[in-house]
Amino acid sequence: MKKILVILITFFLDRISKIYLLNLQESGVDIDLYINSFLNLYLVWNTGIGFGLISLESNIYYHILTAVIVMINFGLIFYLTKTKGFYSYLIALIIGGSLGNLFDRMYYFAVPDFIDIHIGNYHWFIFNVADIFISLGIIGIIFIEITKKEKISNNV
Repeated sequence: MKKILVILITFFLDRISKIYLLNLQESGVDIDLYINSFLNLYLVWNTGIGFGLISLESNIYYHILTAVIVMINFGLIFYLTKTKGFYSYLIALIIGGSLGNLFDRMYYFAVPDFIDIHIGNYHWFIFNVADIFISLGIIGIIFIEITKKEKISNNV
């Protein structure tokens, strides 16, 4: 039950942030906001996968990619039912973020990205709240796997 709650909270935090910015844009506010010297809010529509990679127009390839993402989500949900402990909460973060972006892919045929981190003129890919949760989940899993392997190799 707690894992489902993590998925729902992640999903809704992502939705709330996107709805807020899209409502601002609808009311005539230009989403090109300076926050501080390394952070801007700048709305772009991503038709690709994470961080704008493999951007596609809304055609058969876009729909195939969306179908693959749906299958990956089903696989993650199945895997979530088999895992326990902190690892399962990291999987839940990934699922919640992925469902947030999947909702946008199916509703808008693109994902609104708006967080622009930069140092001077060097910008990272523009991303959204769902991408943060997906990245945190993946980084956490990688960290667990690395430390698990170190423990195994130290015991040999």
